[in-house]
Amino acid sequence: MAVEPDSAGVRFPPPFVYLGALLLGLAAERFITLRSFGIDWRLLAATGALLFVVGAAMLAGAGLFRRLGTSVPPSQPTTHIATTGPYRWTRNPMYLGIALIYGGLAIGFDGPIAFASLPLVLIVIQTQVVAREELYLEAKFGDDYRRYKAEVRRWL
Repeated sequence: MAVEPDSAGVRFPPPFVYLGALLLGLAAERFITLRSFGIDWRLLAATGALLFVVGAAMLAGAGLFRRLGTSVPPSQPTTHIATTGPYRWTRNPMYLGIALIYGGLAIGFDGPIAFASLPLVLIVIQTQVVAREELYLEAKFGDDYRRYKAEVRRWL
């Protein structure tokens, strides 16, 4: 993945971190004895579907980026700070949305190992992606970004 000089410098697509961990966790379910939440499949499916839908709705942030004319991948330059839509409540609605989708799939597929891996994924996203993005945005947009950062939480 090509990384532009005027970017957060993230060298990998963040959704691949979520996807890789989810697939590894679900694959591990086949080899480890404790591989079920022990809850009725209908409740798991309903909970998983709800989280998936809410997570998909959070991905509306990508559409907002496109309307603003700024890029979604953190390896590309940012031209605007998004502060409307889901960005009124969280500075990272796309990463939060993907995390909810991940959780929904892990629960829906009755994957406690995959679900238990989610905090590790969020640590990687926080330290390797979000922290770099915040430094980049603060350097590029200065006080405008600092004000936004003071008003809106990072996650929720």
